[in-house]
Amino acid sequence: MAGLFEVEVDGVEHDHGLEHHDEAIQFDVSKLSPEEKWRVEHAKMHAKHKGHEAMHAEMVLILIVTLVVAQLLLVQWKQRHPKSYNLVTLFQMWVVPLYFTTKLHWWRFLTTWFIFSVITAYITYRATRKPLACTTPRLVYKWFLLLYKISYATGIVGYTVVMFTLFGINLIFRIKPEDAMDFGVSLLFYGLYYGVLGRDFAEMCADFMASTVGYYNASGMPTKHLSDDICAVCGQAILVDVSEEGIIENTYRLSCNHVWERPHVMYGQLLDWLRYLVAWQPVIIGLVQAINYVLGLE
Repeated sequence: MAGLFEVEVDGVEHDHGLEHHDEAIQFDVSKLSPEEKWRVEHAKMHAKHKGHEAMHAEMVLILIVTLVVAQLLLVQWKQRHPKSYNLVTLFQMWVVPLYFTTKLHWWRFLTTWFIFSVITAYITYRATRKPLACTTPRLVYKWFLLLYKISYATGIVGYTVVMFTLFGINLIFRIKPEDAMDFGVSLLFYGLYYGVLGRDFAEMCADFMASTVGYYNASGMPTKHLSDDICAVCGQAILVDVSEEGIIENTYRLSCNHVWERPHVMYGQLLDWLRYLVAWQPVIIGLVQAINYVLGLE
């Protein structure tokens, strides 16, 4: 069904029914280009909120104060109770995108999210069993290593596509800038999101396994001691020395003087900002909207 948009003339709104009025111009919105539609919606928004400058200033003040207070509370929570903070953040990182993508019908993300969730849930289940199977540490390590490599490569490709689009290289292949940018940003988000989520699940599984085996407990005193020539992840003998270059995996020495075969992490800390953006930003924005609703602000 074609939509009609009514233009306001000389700052006066006119009620248009079946009869014709000379002061108003009506046209079919469906025939406009995407840019023109955006301009029409932008004009409608300005007309709707005209004269509400004081209210908007109050809403901006509420937003700033809520952001500052929420940030302070999150920092204190993380410092005083890091375990509960990490668990809640991990849960929100996992489920918050599910709500928005389901609402927006982003089936591609939902498909990857479902595959990731099923495999990771199984891996986490294996890591939390008592007694711990001897093959579980290696299984956990292999899955999260694979996830790290996929997310890292996806992020790099996405970043490269974004940079190529900014330099106009997409035009060589006759690809529209908006299509190339959407593709690059999507890949970049996939890489960052699953990189953060996989890292957090890996840390949680490692804590569970270390506690079960006996190398760690709540008091901080381990009940077992691991030999220096045994991998701290899988419990098998180290085949590649720290100073040697491995074919598949390299060996790294931990701060506890044990060695651990793991990938070279280059961008781990760069992913931390995504936790706040995905897990807590929607909650804060929802809180701001609730305050505005209670105060009657629109």
